[in-house]
Amino acid sequence: MLGYTIRRIFWIVPVLWVIATITFFLMYAVPGGPFTSEKQRPPAIEAALQREYGLDKPVYQQYGIYMKNLAQGDLGISFQDRRPVSDTLKTTGFISAQIAVMALVLAVSVGLVLGTLAALNHNGVIDYLSVLFATIGASIPHFILAAFMVIIFSVNLGWFDQFEWGGPERARDLLNPSAYEYKKMILPVIALAALPAAYIARVTRASMLEVLNQDYIRTARAKGLREFRVVSRHTVKNALIPVLTVIGPIAALLLSGSFIIESMFNINGIGREFIVAVQRRDYGLIMGTILLYAFTVAVINLVVDLMYAVVDPRIRYR
Repeated sequence: MLGYTIRRIFWIVPVLWVIATITFFLMYAVPGGPFTSEKQRPPAIEAALQREYGLDKPVYQQYGIYMKNLAQGDLGISFQDRRPVSDTLKTTGFISAQIAVMALVLAVSVGLVLGTLAALNHNGVIDYLSVLFATIGASIPHFILAAFMVIIFSVNLGWFDQFEWGGPERARDLLNPSAYEYKKMILPVIALAALPAAYIARVTRASMLEVLNQDYIRTARAKGLREFRVVSRHTVKNALIPVLTVIGPIAALLLSGSFIIESMFNINGIGREFIVAVQRRDYGLIMGTILLYAFTVAVINLVVDLMYAVVDPRIRYR
C-alpha cells in the first residue's frame, strides 16, 4: 500500500507537466494578449510592457522560463494587479474550497440517505419520492436552480442574501462563529450540491438493491440477525464501493461547477477569478488556476482509490 501510494504521488508530476504544456501553448495560440485593448497604445509603451513581462521573447523561451520557475514553486506574477499568482490563489482558493467542501458534504449526506431509504422501501412512497428528487435534481442545471432560488427565497421572500460569500476569508477564522453569515452561504451551497446529491442517490439506490438481493444477505437474515445490523454491517458497506467511484469525479465537478455559481452570487472565489483572468488574458493566473485544479483532482482521485481498500479489505494495492 505504501509503495503504491508513493508511486501514485510521483505520477502526479508528469500529469501536471502534460497539463501545463498543453495549457501554455493553447493559451498562446489564441489571438490577442494581456495588453490588447480597444484603445490603441503607443508602440513604445506596448513594447515596454511586453519586455517587462518577458512577452517579447519567443514562445518556446517563455515556456522554458515558466517551467523552470514552476519547478521551483514559482507560479509567476499576475499581469493585471502585479501580485504573485500564489497569493491570489491562496486568498480565492480558500473561499472556493469552503463552497466545494460544504456542497460535497451536503451532496454525499443527502444522496446516501435518500438512496438507502429508497432501496429499503423499494416501490414504496419514499422510493418514489427519492426517484422524483433524483430525476428533478439531475435534470436542472445548477445555474438554473440558482436563479430560481434567488428569485423565490432571496428576492420574493427575503430569507437569504444573494451576493457575496458569508464564510471566513482566513483560515484562522474557521472556528470563529462571528465570521459566518449563514444567509449568504445557504443558497450557493444548495445550488451546487443539488445535482451531485441526485446522482449519488441514484447510484446508492441501485447499488443497495443489488446488494440486498445477494445470497449472503439472505443468509444473514435467515440466521436471525436484526434488520438494522444486516443493513448497517453487511449491506451499506458493500454498496459503498460504486458510490466511492463517483465521488472523485463529483468532487472535481463541484470545483469546476463553482465557476458559474461564484459568478452568479458575486463570490470572490477562484472560479470567478479564473473567468476574469481568461477575459483579460492574464496568462500567469490562468496557468496557476488550471494547475491548482489539476493537482486537486489528482489528489482526490488518489484518496478515493485508497478508500477502496478501506471499504473492501479484499482490495490490495502493490
